[in-house]
Amino acid sequence: MNDKEMIHLTADELSFANVDERITDKKFDDKPIGYLKDAWLRFRRNRSSVVAACIILAIFLFAFLTPLINFRYDSRFLDSYYAKKGPRNLALSNVGIADGTTDRDFSERGLLRAVAIGVGAENWDGTPVTIAEGMESYYQPVRKVADPALKEDPKSGQMKELYSGKIDTYLEVGFIYRSVEQEEYRRILAWQEETGIRVLYPLIENNVYNEDPTDANFWYKSYSKDPVHVNADGSVQKLRYKGSTVLEDNYKRDADGNVVYYEYTGGGTFETAQFKIRVLYYNYYRYLNGFEPEYIFGTDSQGYDLALRMADGVRLSLLVAICVSVINLTIGVVYGAVAGYYGGATDLILERITDILAGVPFIVVATLFQIHLAAKVGAIPSLLFAFVLTGWIGTSSRVRTQFYRFKNQEYVMAARTLGARDPRIIFKHIFPNSLGTIITSSVLVIPSVIFSESMLSFLGIVKLGGADTTSLGTLLSDASSIWTNYPHLMIFPAIIISLLMISFNLFGNGLRDAFNPSLRGVEE
Repeated sequence: MNDKEMIHLTADELSFANVDERITDKKFDDKPIGYLKDAWLRFRRNRSSVVAACIILAIFLFAFLTPLINFRYDSRFLDSYYAKKGPRNLALSNVGIADGTTDRDFSERGLLRAVAIGVGAENWDGTPVTIAEGMESYYQPVRKVADPALKEDPKSGQMKELYSGKIDTYLEVGFIYRSVEQEEYRRILAWQEETGIRVLYPLIENNVYNEDPTDANFWYKSYSKDPVHVNADGSVQKLRYKGSTVLEDNYKRDADGNVVYYEYTGGGTFETAQFKIRVLYYNYYRYLNGFEPEYIFGTDSQGYDLALRMADGVRLSLLVAICVSVINLTIGVVYGAVAGYYGGATDLILERITDILAGVPFIVVATLFQIHLAAKVGAIPSLLFAFVLTGWIGTSSRVRTQFYRFKNQEYVMAARTLGARDPRIIFKHIFPNSLGTIITSSVLVIPSVIFSESMLSFLGIVKLGGADTTSLGTLLSDASSIWTNYPHLMIFPAIIISLLMISFNLFGNGLRDAFNPSLRGVEE
């Protein structure tokens, strides 16, 4: 294009095409993002760390809210009759969840013994009750009995005809004998009258038909360990499991033929006279506590509420772990910063001290402290001393490495040239750049401490199984020999420990990336 072909425009002929229009909807923010806000934005993009943080929060809430929600019990509430029972909740049991039942194979004799609990609960006045009627009882522990099939008997190892069914382990306790004062007996009678719930049941005759005088569940006549009917001529007839079968009671009766509910066993005065009574324990529990037994996670091997014991164990583990993490972080940061910043002879001396301490096995230290120190200061303080003695070495080593990395950077040399003192250089210029590694190491200490504390409790080196407190490791130790029959004792504490270990590791990794200054502004 030559000069003749060029078009010349004046200034008045020029104008902006989009003078009144928005070119883009994107808002540009030129304000600087703070260090903590930038760390939060980067942490939030790490989904696994966010999920881990939510799980940790949920476990925290479980540990601290369970005692408030489960207000019926406290951690000291113990009922040995309901030890090792499975989860039970009356609301959830309506849909077949947490109903306190377990699958079981019965021999005919064992099935009759279990069914007799529900039959005996209806036969409180000696009136004959059929097995079919007893199966409808609210207190019948046996549920869903199938026809007998040829199976291997787990006790004898021989092939036998066994009945498969479900049994409510709480109702299976059945009847027990108690010795109470006369005043207590009168209170039970009044409670029965007020609520309409029967607690007292007839005593059992101690004769040839009483298979076990110490077991209050053998209320029916039994001979050679089989339920029998005694004919008029004195002969016995073995009873079979059928709906029309009537178990013949073996109750004590007075001269008029009325069943006897108590007998005098001693005592000097009217108020202190001791009465032997036979009670249906499920209702006796309701009389004592005012509610039916409900344990959402079941009970432990001693009879404590497993949910409360687990909450106690989590609180103890978190308390110990956080205290150890904070102490080790403080000691490790100061120690590592001094060694890494000054170097030379200072670093050499400090490193030799850490080498000596690092050579001491932790389990030996923990054992010695429990043997010689726990009796004076308690098990938990001595455990803290064992963790702190060598636990800060890993943190100090990481901090030392970071200080060696950053202390000769240009910005540090510039600060030193401008007259900044050593404390300012350490904590203002070098420390923030090491923060990601430091925070990660301190957070990762928590799962390590939880695992170590649980291991020591599991091995019995640390004794934390009292009524006041317990440990997840102690719960696992108590369940180790019986978990095949009572799996909930092992499953629930193991799940909590596993979630704590995995979640804290993922959470620590997320914090490491979030607080790493070199990743500022990097989009993932």
